[in-house]
Amino acid sequence: MNESNLCEKLIEVIDLTKRYILQQKEIYGKELWGDLKINVKEKARVIPKFPSLDKLYQYMKECHKCPLGSLRTNLVFGVGNPNAKMVLIGEAPGRDEDIQGEPFVGRAGQLLNRMLIAINLKREDVYIANILKCRPPSNREPLESEVELCLPYLIEQLKIIKPKIILALGRIAVNSLFKAKMDIKNLRGKIFDFKGIKMIVTYHPAALLRNPQFKRPAWEDLQMVKRIYDES
Repeated sequence: MNESNLCEKLIEVIDLTKRYILQQKEIYGKELWGDLKINVKEKARVIPKFPSLDKLYQYMKECHKCPLGSLRTNLVFGVGNPNAKMVLIGEAPGRDEDIQGEPFVGRAGQLLNRMLIAINLKREDVYIANILKCRPPSNREPLESEVELCLPYLIEQLKIIKPKIILALGRIAVNSLFKAKMDIKNLRGKIFDFKGIKMIVTYHPAALLRNPQFKRPAWEDLQMVKRIYDES
């Protein structure tokens, strides 16, 4: 078993152990656990406040809260306008992103660039980030424990940027932000509130490459985004 597979298994074991402990605590209460509080996830959410994205990056580049920090080539922090009106949020870095240290630079990123151009925007006009800042092994889906540890960083980025609009790209990003398993097709065409920010949901560019039938609804989503962007 190579190092990446071993780390992946270790994360899964830790996650299952946490779930088991919480389940037992719920069943037996203080009879078994006394006043013990399982607050690992709460601690994961606590990070300092930062006055700028650069200060946050300097803090995050040393992050090894989960094994992904030891496996990455580069931390994929985010890129774009630090005062952007709109933040685009994807899932996690892929191989190209891990190598270059920038989100959405592969084929999906090229399509995203064209999507922005179609509504008269450029990468430099918006801010682009992911739920996870490090690449999962073999581009697998993020584990729940990884999202719990990394999501507070994204929340801090949003607090610093103060965007008017969030465009959530794809199932993983949507589920992570809503903290629930939801179907994108049932969320499209609606405006949600995420911590005081208007949020719109659409398909991930990689999904559009695999499923051309999604391109028309995605275009409708972009038109709605542009309308709200211009009104902001």
